[in-house]
Amino acid sequence: MDGKKIRKPCQESKVTMTELILPNDTNNLNNLFGGRLMHWMDIAAAVSAQRHSNNVVVTASVDNISFSQPINIGNVITIEAFVVRVFTTSMEVFIKVIAEDIPNAKKIQTHTAFFTFVAVDKEGKPLKIPEVAPESLFEKELYKGALRRRQLRLVVAKRMEPKDAHELKSLFIN
Repeated sequence: MDGKKIRKPCQESKVTMTELILPNDTNNLNNLFGGRLMHWMDIAAAVSAQRHSNNVVVTASVDNISFSQPINIGNVITIEAFVVRVFTTSMEVFIKVIAEDIPNAKKIQTHTAFFTFVAVDKEGKPLKIPEVAPESLFEKELYKGALRRRQLRLVVAKRMEPKDAHELKSLFIN
């Protein structure tokens, strides 16, 4: 490399995955199992992270996933994922889930989440990865908030002292 930092647009890592919710995917209420959805979200996010880093990746963390909207048997879900921001060896991936009731022509966004991945070599050691170049307003907003989300994750995991989370402090102190 010639000393220039490589920057890749968020959309280069975009993944769209579609699943039909079948009886084997549902609970006794004919709603999608939460664990099945998390599994699919992890796959979509991992493919996105691999696409961005051009390396094998491992899941480092998953932010809160709230199950406020059930996804019914027969629905089709679309999972969209793309890399939002890179922090040397880790990257944050945004995931959105949309459930579609095709016969009734209804679509609803049911879930969003942020997953964090680390690119690793064959020995499992973290690798440096290219930076992200957000282009749309939405991508830029997600990029801007990523540092706060990262600091919150690190504080909760006790890998950062709250006093060192400067981006979080700015939310509470003028």
